[in-house]
Amino acid sequence: MEGIQIYELKRMDLRDATVIDGFPSVGLVSSIVANYLINALGLQQIGIMDSAYFPTVSLVRNGEPMNPVRIYAGPKQEGADQLVVFISEFQPPPNLVKEIASTVLDWALDQKCNLLVCPEGLIVDSEDAPGEREIEVYGIGSTESSMELLRKNKVTIFEEGVITGVAGVLLNEGRKKDFDVVTLLSEAHPEYPDARAAARVIETINKLLLHTRLDAKPLYEEAERIEMQLKSIHDQTEAAKKPAQPIRPSMYG
Repeated sequence: MEGIQIYELKRMDLRDATVIDGFPSVGLVSSIVANYLINALGLQQIGIMDSAYFPTVSLVRNGEPMNPVRIYAGPKQEGADQLVVFISEFQPPPNLVKEIASTVLDWALDQKCNLLVCPEGLIVDSEDAPGEREIEVYGIGSTESSMELLRKNKVTIFEEGVITGVAGVLLNEGRKKDFDVVTLLSEAHPEYPDARAAARVIETINKLLLHTRLDAKPLYEEAERIEMQLKSIHDQTEAAKKPAQPIRPSMYG
């Protein structure tokens, strides 16, 4: 679409690939999932999405400048699912969300990919401490075939509610253009990066893939590390709230 373009840095055959939307969401669930897939599967950068309206920054990692929105993929391999990952470090402003989503879907159609998966965080109103709750993952599809994929893999259907941002527009665009889009909503805390919620999404994506097996254990380990940090901060905060004990006079001086 006008104003937003995709530039291919490396040509790759992506027919029948599964595309993952990694634009930031609640609890950074989609960002964590995208980063995990890129690192765990050794995906290569094949392109960028760019616009005059994107942040004027360059993300530098390992001495290499990177665009705010990047596309990664792995080559076709027999007996493995081919994944394509869009990843971004910035939250798209509302006026760009529709253009970004339409550009992603049109590109997936041009590349003849067969499924687009949007990991999302679903805000939970829970008093439970991190790590003490069972996390539910819900799914919704843009087409009857994508809904059947969810039902077949026993993913709880998201019956009522609102899905905002890129994931919401991708669902609507997929329905309009008869393209399989699946949004996976994992219950997440909005106040911190929720690696445990992301791990549950990885386990659900694992069900949808035909061949590739994903191990969510590293994300659970990361979740425990984050949760220990949060518990430590909480304990320190609670201790600071307690009034200081008055100094008792000593009868011995």
